[in-house]
Amino acid sequence: MTVSTQGLRLPASSRTLRATVELLSSMRFAISLLTVICIASVIGTVLKQHEPLNNYINQFGPFWADVFGKLHLYAVYSAWWFLLILAFLVISTSLCIARNTPKILTDLKAYKENIREQALQAFHHRAQAALPEPPEGAAQHIGRLLASGGWKVRLQKRATAAGEGWMVAAKAGAVNKLGYLAAHSAIVLVCLGGLLDGDLIVRAQMWLGGKTPYNGGGMISEVKPEHRLSERNPTFRGNLAVAEGTQSSTAILNQSDGILLQELPFAVELKKFIVEYYSTGMPKLFASDIVIHDKATGEKTEARVEVNHPVSYKGVEIYQSSFDDGGSTVKLKAQPMNAATKPFEVEGVIGGATRLSRGNEKLTLEFAGLRVINVENLANAGASGTDVRKVDLRESLNQQLGAANKPDGKKALRNVGPSVSYRLRDEAGQAREFNNYMLPMDLGEGVPVFLMGVRDTPAEAFRYLRVPADAQGTTDDFFRLRAALADPVAREQAVRRYVARAVDPARRDLMPQLSASALRALALFSGAESVPGSTAPGGLQTVADFLEKNVPESERNRAGEMLVRILNGTLFELLQAARERAGLKPLPADERTQAFMSQAVLALSDAFFYPAPLTLQLTDFKQVQASVFQVARAPGKTVVYLGCALLILGVFAMLYVRERRLWVWLAPQGNGSQATMALSSNRRTMDADREFEQLRDKLLPSKES
Repeated sequence: MTVSTQGLRLPASSRTLRATVELLSSMRFAISLLTVICIASVIGTVLKQHEPLNNYINQFGPFWADVFGKLHLYAVYSAWWFLLILAFLVISTSLCIARNTPKILTDLKAYKENIREQALQAFHHRAQAALPEPPEGAAQHIGRLLASGGWKVRLQKRATAAGEGWMVAAKAGAVNKLGYLAAHSAIVLVCLGGLLDGDLIVRAQMWLGGKTPYNGGGMISEVKPEHRLSERNPTFRGNLAVAEGTQSSTAILNQSDGILLQELPFAVELKKFIVEYYSTGMPKLFASDIVIHDKATGEKTEARVEVNHPVSYKGVEIYQSSFDDGGSTVKLKAQPMNAATKPFEVEGVIGGATRLSRGNEKLTLEFAGLRVINVENLANAGASGTDVRKVDLRESLNQQLGAANKPDGKKALRNVGPSVSYRLRDEAGQAREFNNYMLPMDLGEGVPVFLMGVRDTPAEAFRYLRVPADAQGTTDDFFRLRAALADPVAREQAVRRYVARAVDPARRDLMPQLSASALRALALFSGAESVPGSTAPGGLQTVADFLEKNVPESERNRAGEMLVRILNGTLFELLQAARERAGLKPLPADERTQAFMSQAVLALSDAFFYPAPLTLQLTDFKQVQASVFQVARAPGKTVVYLGCALLILGVFAMLYVRERRLWVWLAPQGNGSQATMALSSNRRTMDADREFEQLRDKLLPSKES
């Protein structure tokens, strides 16, 4: 029997009904649906699902983000069209099975012993031989030989003109056709399991039960019942975030247009979250020590949840998904970039926000995240040619050609300490993200520096301002110097000190000219004096623009070196005077001070491009960790496992088991019999040829006619 790829033909009078049933039950329709589902699954795998809309807008742009959203590509597996295709695939495959099962079962029972002897001559594998035994004895002997080889045998006696003849009909490998039923039944079971464990039942509750997604804010306890699913919900998969020392019994189910809250029959308390790291800084172990509080009985059950080691309670699986901040408290020191404002302290909780007022400017400070461990590769951090306006702490990807195992230079992995990330949002709602490290880093530049990162969008990498650390490991000297640079009186005092030290008392006639040059250099560098046509607000770029406009090109290099030397000397005196006003000892004129001043000049120049009126330094924190669990009630899991087992067995049976049928017609001939043998197989292979030769030699040992 050959399995038909055509659809089921109903004896109905309606032509439309007949065509519809034929299409739905045809194998070509099922294969087409399966192809579409495979393509959709690839999209759902490549494209991150259930991400915030802003992430998709940043990735694809407003137009395509809107198009993909209308196609529900951000939630493929819960899209109505995906569930509809899945349902049609179940119906189509079920009809295919229903159409072919009766034929297969009938064929399994049939030995086809009524085949005519003339038909045996048409088979590819055939042989004839004369046997010394009469037909009945030969048939019994051949039947026993086949039965001992695993064949199922049936004997039939026929009356012929020459006397009684016997037909030996045998079959083997019937499991091949059962493999067809098993493989197609597996597709149905896997699809049914996917429908049960997918969003179909949740969607049904939304359509029929009046449940709607929630897209607002506030406390979970204040969310109305129409946004909550019952504890008796037969299937769900959501996230449960629990901070250390707290407990939660409400999971969050992400939807394309909001969230649904799933009530659990128990509450999960997080006693302790454990995370261990590799030397590269990547986590190698997530583990959560939890206590499960049963709502009905009050029973408490302690357990540990690890990655790939879930905990099951009352039919709900608890998986370790990830970890997050559970509301750590941070203390920040605000260092205004404007010298007119003094530093101040800010305290907050990660995930919270506070209002800041900088003169007429109103800002919202959002505490985004706290990372206690930051392992970075600092092997080439101090390499020459590094752009002072950008520090990339991630591993370099410059060497992209060559063998796959090509090393990317020597690594120097080091934990550089905690960092805090925050956002400053203006009154128009525009925000920039900042990432500042708590401790200074030695990047091979002679003096440790504090890294203060900024980026305009999440799609960009952070750009870092390098602020040199003073002898006490703080940024006080740098911001003290920046404040003095903005003070005209302090600049004049620094110029007088510098000129007094630089000019020989015997050449006092040079003092007015040097004083004018030093004042001009400080005014240009501080931004107090602008250069016509220049867009730079200050710093070294303004000095360079001044030289380009006022000094001939042939003398520009010499004038630039002299002006930078004067600038460095006056800035050093400016810092010394600022320290004296603060009651501090003057800095020694050694190599470290020189390295500090060199980096400070670069940082002061870059600070004019810093896009915020202040920067926040992490001074203290109290970490509170949270564990993110995935909780799931999946009744379709067993169905899917059964389907996978049937699929393996079915594919194995169809690919590796050959269905064979054998006939031997024994006609009377003198005192013996004339034997005609034929073999059929569902696949013509070398194994079939070899098996036929072995059977011929075994069953028909006489010389071939």
